[in-house]
Order: sequence, then structure tokens, then C-alpha cells
Amino acid sequence: MIDQIKGLHHVTSLAGDANANNAFFTKTLGLRRVKKTVNFDAPEVYHLYYGDEAGTPGSVMTYFPFGQTPPGRRGIGEVGVTEFAVPKGSLGYWKERLSTHGATGLSEDSAFGADRLLFDGPDGDSFALVEDALRGRTPWTGGDVPEETGVLGFHGARFRLRDAAATGELLEFMGYQKAETSGNLTRYVIEGGNPADTIDIEAIPTARVASQGAGSVHHIAFAVEDRAAQLEVRKALMDTGYQVTPVIDRDYFWAIYFRTPGGILFEVATNEPGFDRDEDTAHLGEALKLPTRYEPIRSRIEAGLVPISD
Repeated sequence: MIDQIKGLHHVTSLAGDANANNAFFTKTLGLRRVKKTVNFDAPEVYHLYYGDEAGTPGSVMTYFPFGQTPPGRRGIGEVGVTEFAVPKGSLGYWKERLSTHGATGLSEDSAFGADRLLFDGPDGDSFALVEDALRGRTPWTGGDVPEETGVLGFHGARFRLRDAAATGELLEFMGYQKAETSGNLTRYVIEGGNPADTIDIEAIPTARVASQGAGSVHHIAFAVEDRAAQLEVRKALMDTGYQVTPVIDRDYFWAIYFRTPGGILFEVATNEPGFDRDEDTAHLGEALKLPTRYEPIRSRIEAGLVPISD
């Protein structure tokens, strides 16, 4: 069993309009944009990162806004809901705020004893706010969301799968423990890491297969402390039969990727070096940062990107 995983690192999704995406996460949800860069494989497309003040692993939602990309289709084989943690007693504030900001899909439920507020993102993304203890987390307070109600980071994620068994076994191999089952929903929790420690698997045997597009989660990333731990995880996964990519330098972390039995793309990302490697913490997300190989064509890249209104 792997014991190096420390909870979630980040979640990366696809979007349409970059300005609508930026406005939703910074103005509606009150997160900080901690990095403005480009897709490593498609530099004509932004890669936008949102999170707490420093972009702490377990708090960061990232997006590739591809412009006029068609919407994704919900179904099995995907991260169906991305869940953010908010302080206990704050869902009333968020219900009013999201309604005022025109968010759609608002509904309330509870899962495993915690109240949730579900809502859609600007591209039909499926989100939930889950009331949780602070657990050492501090919301970003640079916007107009009060600290006592601010988003703390991720609570976890909910996978939608035809068969939960194989992916459940993988999570247990990665250090998660099966905590509880309610109907077709099974919760897995990892101990000893960051507070973004929960994965729920929803088994839906008869649902159609999801297809990716705007509003779809592209991949979900799990955190390890450093490159040494990442290499240990990579070897353990490969020894078990998973096809894992070589280590890839993503500037702010190192990454490896592999596909799960249920079809979801997993990443394992390092907590090092962090988002302040090329920007002072006070100015994260302000300037356009490019991977080194793209610096020689910066002017061409900047000319092709739509300016983002802050």
C-alpha cells in the first residue's frame, strides 16, 4: 500500500470563456487567482489557478479556458462533483450570495452527516459547498467574502462510476480507507495529510458515459510532499500494473499521470516548489508567467490571448 499520498493537490477542468471563468472564481466564490500562465501543450490557451492566499495544495482549482469549446456531457467515468469546504453555519450566506450572483442549479442536501449546497459553474460545472471545521485553514480575504464564511479549500470530490469496486481498491492502495456507505455512495478518507481528504464514489450502473468539454473535470491531482515520495508512488503504481507517465515538470510542481479503472485521469503532484517560485506571494496571479520554452515567443502568445479583466 502507498503511504505517501497527502490528500488532494488540485483539480483541473475545462472552460469556455476565460473572463467568465475568472470572474466566477474570484468575484463570486471569492478565491484568489494564484497563477496566470498557459497550457504547456497549447500555449494559445490560458491555464488559470485559483485558491487560497498561497495556493496551498488542497485548495487549488485550475482551468483551461478553450474559448468556444462545446459543453461536456455529464455521466459516468468522471469527477462528477468538486466539493469546497466552508465554515460551519455559512451555507445560508452562500445560498444568498450565489443566488444574487446568478448561479444556477442551487439545491441543498446532506451526505454522511454534513450539509451541502450544490450549484453550477459558468460552464455547467458541478460544485458543492460542504460545511466543515476550519482544520487550520484560512480563507483568502482579498475580496468581499468575509473570513468567517470564506472558502477554506477542497472538501473532496465525488466520482461517478458504473462500478465502484475497482476504483475503490485503487484508492485503498493509495492509502485511503473506506469509511462509510449509504445507498450507492461510498466514502473514502485519507488520514495524516491535508484537509482535502475525502473521496466519494457514486455507483450508477445504468448511466451513460460522460464526454469531456467545457465544464468537465480533466483530471484530479493527489498531493505528495516531494519528488522522492512521488518516485516511490510511481514505482508502486507501475509494479501493480498501472501505466504511469514519466515525471513532468509543471513549473510549480512535478506531475505524473495515470488512468484509473473507471476512466478518470489521476495525477500525483508534488507540494514543491509552489506558486511563489516566480512571483512574490503578495503579487501571485498578476503577471502572465510562461514556461521557459515559450519565453522566446512571448509577444506572439500575448497577442493571441484575450485580456482578462481583473
